[in-house]
Amino acid sequence: MNNCISDRRIPTAAEREALKVFRDTRAEAPVSEHEREQQAFHANRERLKAERIAREAAANHKPKT
Repeated sequence: MNNCISDRRIPTAAEREALKVFRDTRAEAPVSEHEREQQAFHANRERLKAERIAREAAANHKPKT
């Protein structure tokens, strides 16, 4: 019986570095068009919400004449 573990070749430093680079690019899942639109929608909604809150706060602090 042949020992499979001892037959494996140890990767060189350059091969390990290349594997790290390729692993990083594969790990990033491509964002679909729908997800990009959802992210833009939520970002815009949060921006508008912050502007509304700022307007309301400014209106509440305005001196009444």
